Amino acid sequence: MCGAQLLAIIATVVRANSLKKLVPLRLKLFLSQKFSLLRRLVVGKNTKALLVESKNGLLLVGVEDMQVGRKLSSEGAYAAEELDRLLPIISPHSGVLIVGAHIGALAIPLAKSCRSVTAIEANPESFRLLELNLALNGCANIRALNLAASDKHESLKFVVSRANSGGSKRLPVSRDYKYFYDRPEVIDVTAAPLDDVFPDASFELVVMDIEGSEYFALKGMPKLLSRARTLAVEFLPHHLRNVAGVSPADFVDQLYPYFDRLYIPSKNLSVQKSDFHSTLSRMFDHDEGEEALVLSKEK
Repeated sequence: MCGAQLLAIIATVVRANSLKKLVPLRLKLFLSQKFSLLRRLVVGKNTKALLVESKNGLLLVGVEDMQVGRKLSSEGAYAAEELDRLLPIISPHSGVLIVGAHIGALAIPLAKSCRSVTAIEANPESFRLLELNLALNGCANIRALNLAASDKHESLKFVVSRANSGGSKRLPVSRDYKYFYDRPEVIDVTAAPLDDVFPDASFELVVMDIEGSEYFALKGMPKLLSRARTLAVEFLPHHLRNVAGVSPADFVDQLYPYFDRLYIPSKNLSVQKSDFHSTLSRMFDHDEGEEALVLSKEK
């Protein structure tokens, strides 16, 4: 069996819906790590990235990445539904801030429809691919910064995931298996409040996906939030509980002063400001996550 055939079988097994239903999370993560290592073995230790032609752009993806990288490689697209939600929000005059830009799979297509994109990525390895991908796609209107968003200036312990590079995160308060199953390296990264990094900036749309650091990032950017019209932010109970160590009320308190409506895509549910706390607390209690809550202001 050739390497390409083997990789195709791996991709099929990992994405199979039956696997999701039949295999416990711990075993799925174990298998993902083994497939990640096997993929590295097949392509060779000197291969730094794989070049993928996708609907998101021409992208270099991590060899061992079994999440975003695998989806782009096997399906030729990533986050299509999220892009469909975000693109109508912006205009050719919009400024967009992406906190947790990873390798640029969202930043690059969004940049085609707006004035400028500022892309922040804390993981040095992902940031290297991000810079290369911006060059590959001729993205002159994207500014990229290798920085972690937080509520203070600090050197942050950071977990560099291998099998899911997009899952890299600040060192969790709880050493849960799902954050360390792929034997990640723990490094120091520079972190800062985004209000200090962009004291005079205004972004119409802010997109945030930073694997449990959302609370700290939001706490460090009240001025930017007050000037933003829309915020798309990840909400995962296990991140609040095990990574940040905060409650859903702590999380909502960072949003409540600035936004009037909340849309939950997976439920197709629009929520009034008065129900922010109760709705997200209920989701937290039932361990219901959302990849991108959409918060907006009344016009």
